[in-house]
Amino acid sequence: MKNIFKIAIRNLLRYKRRTLMTSLLIVIGIVLVIVFSGVSVSFKSMMIGSITDSMLGHLQIHKKGYVSSIDNLPLHLNINEKGIKQLDKILEKHGDAIEAYSYRIKFGAMLSNFQETTNIRLTAVEPQMENAACPQLVKRIKGDIQDVNKFIEQGKIILPENIAKGLKLKGGDEVVLVANNKDGSVNGLSLKVSNIIEGIMGPSGRDGFVHIDDAKILLRIHGNEINEVSIRLKNPGHLDRTNNLLTDELSQFTNKQDKPAFELHTWADLSPFSPIAAIVDLLIITVKMVLIAIVLISILNVMMMSVYERVSEIGAISAIGTLPSKILWLFMAEGFSLGVISTIVGNVIGVLTLFLINLAEFHFSFSRMKNIQLETSISPSDLISVSLIVIIIAVISSLQPALKASKMQPVDALRHV
Repeated sequence: MKNIFKIAIRNLLRYKRRTLMTSLLIVIGIVLVIVFSGVSVSFKSMMIGSITDSMLGHLQIHKKGYVSSIDNLPLHLNINEKGIKQLDKILEKHGDAIEAYSYRIKFGAMLSNFQETTNIRLTAVEPQMENAACPQLVKRIKGDIQDVNKFIEQGKIILPENIAKGLKLKGGDEVVLVANNKDGSVNGLSLKVSNIIEGIMGPSGRDGFVHIDDAKILLRIHGNEINEVSIRLKNPGHLDRTNNLLTDELSQFTNKQDKPAFELHTWADLSPFSPIAAIVDLLIITVKMVLIAIVLISILNVMMMSVYERVSEIGAISAIGTLPSKILWLFMAEGFSLGVISTIVGNVIGVLTLFLINLAEFHFSFSRMKNIQLETSISPSDLISVSLIVIIIAVISSLQPALKASKMQPVDALRHV
């Protein structure tokens, strides 16, 4: 086998120009896949990170049936104090996977500046827990925040920028919130505007923030009640595994109808932007398919030409007793060697290109995310998968010409001019 590869390498070097052109096509294909994968995966990770780190978290827990009616922000599906204690035990138990979690109360209200009134969606949080679960949230808040763990204080409200602009409100202004309680009664609460928050995907958002204690006063909640738990993972790559683990843990709790008491959702289940991530994955797969086509056509072409130009040579080695299987392995070794060499060169150039892109510190803007530095990377598993695809296709594409060469009759081959 060692001699076969020596002969295969020597045969590739005999036709340097053709080998170089074929190898160059494969290298270009590999480099394009690596660079595209590195940039697109980086963009996807930043987009997902912006959504999870400033709004959703990686996972969310609600009472069963809450998400199906989430547009109405129902208060009758709150998690009571007993449920909170149950969740505390589970979340603390899996502290090796969970970095932080935050309890929230989401509700709708009417906001008035004493002259005009508009509707608003509010998220009531305990600021220290929320900052740990969504550390990028404070970056969306305009103005200086002295202590990120106290970004919202009791008696104050953070308004979305479009509502603040429409009602001509600024920091220090007083507003009144009016909301319906669980029993249908109405209550009001006077608050001061502390800051303005930017919408994550544009100025059309209507989501503000208040302290969870103010929400309990406004909604007349006695004791501990929440309707949402936002969870941040230590390693987002373990999302599916942690999701399955927590799903099994939560299944032990049932309601009076003997049905699951809680429901667990990933950020993708709750975000309208998850299809964008799926499109990025589809684009990567499409580019890899193009690479396969390039490799297949390139290797097939060079091997067919190699067989055609060496018919007399094949006849000669057959006539001196070389077995057809050895001829088959010889041509397949050429395709394998060409694939391996091109793959190594392509990986080196591709990784070096990603390094140079990071070194150049390219910046871009995406929606409300401004001046983001592009930090590209590619995982070893992706490099290995691309390499294996190229090498396997190189071997497969050399199979047909190799079979043709091994089946040639010595007399016919020696007669060929």
